[in-house]
Amino acid sequence: MSTEVHERLTPAPGRRPSSRRPGKTPGGEKPRRGGRQYKGLLFTLPFLLGFMATYVIPIGYAAYQSLFQQKASALGFGPTRTVYSGAANFTSVFDDASFWSSLARVILLGAVQIPVMLGISLFMALLLDSAAARAVRFFRAGLLIPYVVPTVVSTLVWLFLYSPTGSPLHDVLQRVGADFDFFGGLTTYLSLGNVLTWQSIGFNMLLISAALQSLPREMYEAARLDGASEWRIAWSVKVPNITGILILTGMFSVIARLQLFGEPLILRQIAPESINTDFSPMLTIYYKAFQTGDYNYAAAQSLILALVTGVIAFFYFRFTNRRAS
Repeated sequence: MSTEVHERLTPAPGRRPSSRRPGKTPGGEKPRRGGRQYKGLLFTLPFLLGFMATYVIPIGYAAYQSLFQQKASALGFGPTRTVYSGAANFTSVFDDASFWSSLARVILLGAVQIPVMLGISLFMALLLDSAAARAVRFFRAGLLIPYVVPTVVSTLVWLFLYSPTGSPLHDVLQRVGADFDFFGGLTTYLSLGNVLTWQSIGFNMLLISAALQSLPREMYEAARLDGASEWRIAWSVKVPNITGILILTGMFSVIARLQLFGEPLILRQIAPESINTDFSPMLTIYYKAFQTGDYNYAAAQSLILALVTGVIAFFYFRFTNRRAS
């Protein structure tokens, strides 16, 4: 028996035990992982191409256009020519009071509309979280319909409801002896804020509801054993554990308000006095580019708006994260 064991342990003549370590090549080098990296790059290539085509290249082209101006020769009577102007367009934007007043307008609008919208979305998500499963599916689908409807279509619906001629809302108000102007001074912001809130509640409610569903149910049972009511559980247990999604939805809403465009553009059809061409920064850029034809100045405005949006989103995220921690 010992002879057999000795033969098994003894290497065959002409063979030497391999000195390679697992995971190394015969030369002692580690195997290259370049093939895997290239495969991963191929999987991300469609996204990178789309990102380059829709974001990087347009931003670069806008930066290039912002460095030029249209100048007319022969005392203003000759043909226009494009000349390099450096930072002249940016200097003009910083001195443009209408652009900055439109930016302040949408910031003030968002400062009121966003908390109201998120409060309603949170309230609806808490109600759905405590409802039965069948009711949750029904009401979740119903509340999501305003978000599914395209922005242009939903704004046109509200345009018809706000219109002084043929609107059922005006008919109801006239029958009860009331006369309400939906676009008279402060009511312009209330009407626009109502459209924005109606469009955004469903999407934000869905995100908050998903965050509530991910919370462990054991916390609720422990709170009920301690005698906490359902509203106490919602305020002291549920809400503190979903501050992350509230911050995220708030940041998305802030960015969307700074890019406000479609709703005032459509509602302006019945209220051109209340919603002028300088109502929002995006509306200002649109009319500057496509009405006056000053694409270079509009490009400079777009870049400054993007910079301001990034700065506001950054400080909002830092401030809310510090408050949440």
